Amino acid sequence: MTSAQILWFILIGVLFSGFFFLDGFDFGIGMAIKFFGRNTAERDTIIQTIGPHWDGNEVWLITAGGAMFASFPMWYASLFSGYYIVLFLILVALIFRGVSFEFRANMKTETWRNFWEWAATIGSFCAAFLFGMMFTSMIEGVPMDAKGNIFGSFTTYVNWFSLVGGVAVTLMCLIHGLNFLQLKTLGTLRDRAQSWNKVLYPVLIVGEVLFVVLLYLSTDFFDRKPVSTWSILIVLVLLTLIAWWGVLKAHNWTAFIASGLSLISIVVLIFNGLFPRVMIATNSAHSILIKDASSSPYTLHIMTIVAFSVLPIVLIYFIWSYWVFYKRLKSPKAA
Repeated sequence: MTSAQILWFILIGVLFSGFFFLDGFDFGIGMAIKFFGRNTAERDTIIQTIGPHWDGNEVWLITAGGAMFASFPMWYASLFSGYYIVLFLILVALIFRGVSFEFRANMKTETWRNFWEWAATIGSFCAAFLFGMMFTSMIEGVPMDAKGNIFGSFTTYVNWFSLVGGVAVTLMCLIHGLNFLQLKTLGTLRDRAQSWNKVLYPVLIVGEVLFVVLLYLSTDFFDRKPVSTWSILIVLVLLTLIAWWGVLKAHNWTAFIASGLSLISIVVLIFNGLFPRVMIATNSAHSILIKDASSSPYTLHIMTIVAFSVLPIVLIYFIWSYWVFYKRLKSPKAA
């Protein structure tokens, strides 16, 4: 295994981390539109909090998929073919969520405006849930042959472990979104988001405990890498407690950063457990290793030059865009 292969494995993990940190609160805001906003004016304000950013945040997912295709084509082929239906449903959810913001803004009737608000809410929920379910199922191990072909049944993708993983990621995104809402709003919306998270954090902690138990029973993470796995899980729990403390004390930035880092810690847990594999087979002899899944050294070399040339520009743009729209939005007055 070369340093370039390890570097690109880490970079793909970084890209997924950026996606879950940034698009995670987009999913949370999307899920909150129908249930959190009590009237059209509140829902307008909720959508405005992510209006300038949500499509840019989604670029992290596209970049992660493109980087996986270019640097680890065998990983890309196995994952995207084996999880074709799940990824298709994720794509549908992302499409409905994306177009809903534009269509809702141009609807002249309450009926259709309500329809697209539901599309945003359901699309955000399904995308977060399916992402959590897919990655949880993947680390459990899948039936795979020596060529990387996955022969999964329904229970390969949908089982207790994957369902708990899906619910946990969905809940973390919702909480992260509400923490972002506290940063971006003033008045009743901010106070209500804080009240919701005071209730949701104890539920999340129970869910994380259940996830750890199923992780121990369903994966080989604790056998292969007990120290790093436990360390990451301890960090995850500590970050959750810090975020909960931030909500209780109305330290909005603390709560938001900690909830985002909690999502990143899930990605770190997955990539740590995968290494040096990219796909885990139920028959360990058929698992796909980093050294076997990667592109040629020349391809990785060119990609590295391009990535480190473009990445600073992208980061500067993201920081600038958030700085431009940093001001809080006032909650609309009750009718």
